[in-house]
Formats: sequence, structure tokens, C-alpha cells
Amino acid sequence: MRHLRSTIATAAAILLSGTALGTAVAQPIAQPVAGPAVPPAAVSSLYAPSALVLTVAKGTSAAPSTVERAVTLDCAPRATGTHPSAAAACRELTYVDGDFAALPSELPQTLCTREWDPVTVNANGVWRGERVAWSGTYNNGCEMTATLGVVFSF
Repeated sequence: MRHLRSTIATAAAILLSGTALGTAVAQPIAQPVAGPAVPPAAVSSLYAPSALVLTVAKGTSAAPSTVERAVTLDCAPRATGTHPSAAAACRELTYVDGDFAALPSELPQTLCTREWDPVTVNANGVWRGERVAWSGTYNNGCEMTATLGVVFSF
């Protein structure tokens, strides 16, 4: 009977200490648990951070003096920020796994004027835990919107 209690206590210690989940056990298996098991430290977040600052600047430079508009976009665990269409922008970025150059373009189906009024956009921050520093220059605002969709529509 004593051996059975020791075996049950050892099994309980293994399960409560997280060994079943692949974490290390602080006590040797042969020792019974003296008191209540301490749960493993809580995970602060299940999501890698995805927080970006998006800017639209007039001209071919993104110098701070030329920035006309800027928004924040946080996509994990839910879409938030100052972006007016945060959920839609996060969906588009998730679709292309954060690759701004791969955003679905509607430029071939969009009629834009051929005027030269350059616009430069920037995305800086973190996407799923990876540093992002992306920039693109477009002939005008129409071309930018048709190429980048809702992500830079603010």
C-alpha cells in the first residue's frame, strides 16, 4: 500500500510539474511531493508582437518634415491602433505574411492619372516578432492606393 501511495504521489508530481508538457522537473522522480505543486510560470503572451508605424510622405523622401500622415497598427492578438481600418489592414498583411511588396495590387484594373506627384510610404516596427523597415515610392497617391490597398489607406 505504501508503494502504491508513493507511485501515485510521484505520478501526480510529474503531471503537476509539467513533465508531461516537456518541461524539466525540479525534483527527482523517486521522491514524493511534500506539499502542493507550484504551477509553471505563466506565459505573458501567446502571440509574437506585430506593431507597426505606417507613414505617408509627400515627395521621394520620407524625411520627418515631409510626412503628411501617420498611424499605428497592432495586429496581435487583435487588430488595434489608430489605423481607421485596422482589422482589414491586418487581414491583408497576414495574407502576405507581412511582406509589403507582396500586397495584392489592383493597379492593373485601376485608372490613375499619369501625373508626377510622388508619395513615399514607410512601415517601421515589428511583424510577428521580426523587425520591419520597409519603404516604397509611388508616382502619385492613386498609384499608391491601388498598389498597397487598405494598409496605407488612411
